[in-house]
Amino acid sequence: MPASAAEAFAWHERPGAFQRLNPPWDPVRVLQRDPSLAVGARTVIQMQMGPVPIRWVAEHTGYEAGAWFRDEQREGPFSRWVHTHRFVAGDDEHSTLVDEIEYELPMGALGKLFAGGSTRARLARMFAYRHALTRADLERHRRFASMPPRTIAMTGASGMLGTALSAFLTTGGHTVRAVKRGDFSALEGADAVVHLAGSAIGARWNAARRLELVSSRVDYTRALVDALAALGARPSVLLGGSAIGVYGDRGDEVLDERSLPGERGDRGAAMLAGLCMDWEAESLRARELGLRVALLRTGVVLAAQGGALAQLLGPFRAGVGGPSGPGSQWMSWIGLEDTIGALHHALMSSVEGPVNLTAPTAVRNEELAKTLASVVSRPAVFRTPVAVLRALFGEMADGTILASQHVVPQVLRDSGFAFLQPELEAALRFTLGLS
Repeated sequence: MPASAAEAFAWHERPGAFQRLNPPWDPVRVLQRDPSLAVGARTVIQMQMGPVPIRWVAEHTGYEAGAWFRDEQREGPFSRWVHTHRFVAGDDEHSTLVDEIEYELPMGALGKLFAGGSTRARLARMFAYRHALTRADLERHRRFASMPPRTIAMTGASGMLGTALSAFLTTGGHTVRAVKRGDFSALEGADAVVHLAGSAIGARWNAARRLELVSSRVDYTRALVDALAALGARPSVLLGGSAIGVYGDRGDEVLDERSLPGERGDRGAAMLAGLCMDWEAESLRARELGLRVALLRTGVVLAAQGGALAQLLGPFRAGVGGPSGPGSQWMSWIGLEDTIGALHHALMSSVEGPVNLTAPTAVRNEELAKTLASVVSRPAVFRTPVAVLRALFGEMADGTILASQHVVPQVLRDSGFAFLQPELEAALRFTLGLS
């Protein structure tokens, strides 16, 4: 690990660690969790064994600060389970994390015969993910280790991105406060604001939906900045939500932060471009209050637990996936972990103005389909015609699925951000736990 044993141990003790280590392709539901790793602390989760929900109760039975801790199953799928986490000191910047697991399957030799191989493979898959993620988190936190911990007010904290970012920030020693719509008390005393709130774009647009898109973005941002203006002591930075939809439908044009926004209009990609411009304009008002403002022009976030990828997985795993429409339209994507890393980078560094949150390797829709099909070992031959997409999703299809945006993250690259998964296949395999 790229941290001392004490630092790596502290990462595991902080509130977000369990959430960070929860694999996205096979998440568990936390029913109860004590905030400590000390002896007697208990965690109760619900996990899936195929279609069957299983309750698992683990209790911590050993603990030495900075060196090791142990949890044992009290109730669950194993006859016996003992997991010891050891942190072996190296130097001030390196240590070794050792996970020792002793387990016995139920039904003795019969259980080992029928489930031994699959259990071992499942554990290997899970711990490969956990170790890679822990290493990446520690590296990202270490880069800004000279800066003091911050108190961060966050809108949209309960969404997929907000939940993951909150967990990441707390493992770095920061404090996250959730801002609820209509209640801005969490802004008081905050050092920074991360504004992620906004109703999901991916639903058929009708009159009510259009109003909600505007209300949850433009109107909410206006109210947020007004609340910041009313504070006696203000945060120093606002990360304002936006999206690459601001560029409109641009064909093969390569777009960076210096590119002009798309044309405004009432329908499809032009409607989204106008929405994003208005959204950004409200965030930029915070500059007049003395805040550094970064506008987060986020691409398509790929994560097994939600968003576009979760919607695609069912058809692709069933072997009926394929390109959408012509397949030549550009899709500017980014993995969830790089989205979190980029948000952290924007928070802790000095970047401001538009910031494209996309991977450096945009792909055409057809390449996305082929790559995802290859990762899940299925064909990608069932193309969805444009007429079908429009029948299913209305103008939302033209605004998102069929719109072409080849976006590059120039500001992130110029400011020294290091991508964890800059290539599509690696990002898909990581979030799906497939080597």
